[in-house]
Amino acid sequence: MYKLTCNLTKIHFLLSILLLYVFNSCSALINAPTDKEQSTLGEVTPYTQKLKLLPSPKEKVVVAVYKFKDQTGQYKPSEFNANWSTAIPQGTTSILLKALEDSKWFTTIERENISDLLNERQIIKSTRQEYASFQSAEDQKIANQILPPLLFAGIILEGGIVSYDSNIMTGGAGARYFGIGGSTQYRQDRISVYLRAVSTNTGKILKTVYTSKTILSQSLNGSFFRYVDLERLLEAEVGITKNEPVHLAVKEAIEKAVYDLIIEGSKDQLWNVDQKDQSNFKELIEKSHIEDSINNYRVDNVILKPRRGKFAVLGNFNGQIIKGDYQESKIKPGFTVGAKYFLSKNINFEASFSSFALENRGIFKQNFNSIDLNLEYIFLPEDNVSPFLFGGIGLLTPQKKNSDSRGKANIGAGFEYLPLPNVGVRAYGEYDFGFNDDWDNFIGGKRKDNVIVFGIGVNLYFGKKFNK
Repeated sequence: MYKLTCNLTKIHFLLSILLLYVFNSCSALINAPTDKEQSTLGEVTPYTQKLKLLPSPKEKVVVAVYKFKDQTGQYKPSEFNANWSTAIPQGTTSILLKALEDSKWFTTIERENISDLLNERQIIKSTRQEYASFQSAEDQKIANQILPPLLFAGIILEGGIVSYDSNIMTGGAGARYFGIGGSTQYRQDRISVYLRAVSTNTGKILKTVYTSKTILSQSLNGSFFRYVDLERLLEAEVGITKNEPVHLAVKEAIEKAVYDLIIEGSKDQLWNVDQKDQSNFKELIEKSHIEDSINNYRVDNVILKPRRGKFAVLGNFNGQIIKGDYQESKIKPGFTVGAKYFLSKNINFEASFSSFALENRGIFKQNFNSIDLNLEYIFLPEDNVSPFLFGGIGLLTPQKKNSDSRGKANIGAGFEYLPLPNVGVRAYGEYDFGFNDDWDNFIGGKRKDNVIVFGIGVNLYFGKKFNK
């Protein structure tokens, strides 16, 4: 009876933890969309509002859009079988026309289905002529009136969705302990849009703009798997997945293209803003100049710009574990100070001084100083977060008097995060290969003495940054 009570208590405790995890992490499950929802107006993007708030033009430009189609030929990605559904919505011409209308800078005319329009006008003419004889003189006069001519466009807008790149970035993290665990995953896709304005008088391409938009998918899962006893298994799982709608991503990319086309065309005097809104429009142009100065995006929407100066000073707190001839090594604290000089934006030379202790429980304990010279390679120098790899040589010297130095080779790796300009926070691991077997004052076996190092620290960068 006591055993059963203990098992039930454990079950209740574990279920409480699982439920608490679910309610805290998966708020969407609490408000699960299980009820019917009424129709609403379509969602807007940040650039929908920007287009609607643009200053008024001096004169609207008549534009025609014959087609603005999916040019990728891309089907929806599938991990299990063939999927014949297209990855891009096929109504992109309608999206572009709506964006042009929202901007209030253009008068759009129907050209995508011009055959339908001409056919309907012909039906109107034929109907008027057929029934003209049965009408009064006044009605006949009205019936014989010619239909007004169609508007013609001074500019044709062309282009389309030119690429759909799937899985440009994927990743995730998870952990499991005694049958209880959780994981999260993400994936980024990207679409690219080109839009160009063509003069109908000369056929000259007046302006071309290019925009892109990433599409983010995320999933969060939690699970519980545990044998309560030999014949009873308790299992539970919960999860949620969020996928950014492709339609909204396409809509935002097209609206961004229209917005940029208006700004860029104004710079080249293709069209002009109303005189009363000159000051407001100048502010938008100045903002666009700032964007152009940093317009160097990578595929994951990270702005590429120099982040580290040519010089740096560093300070680290370390933990050392000796791998020598004795057992029961202890983790002993230490510190490192040093300086760096960048040979390029990726590679730097580092000189450092370290002070630490090495110890085997109840057998050996000794304080050491170390001088190290390393070459370091930063993989993503323009990012706020970057992995790095380093290697070099060093001298290990016991702090007691008249002690000889020992040579060693270093290799390590870690990650650096820049929360502020010119300030880097680091976490790393290092392995020191000894050239001698007497670091612990004992020579035995064929292996040299080594040290495992792990630590955290701060780098302060200063000086001129590398532009390339």
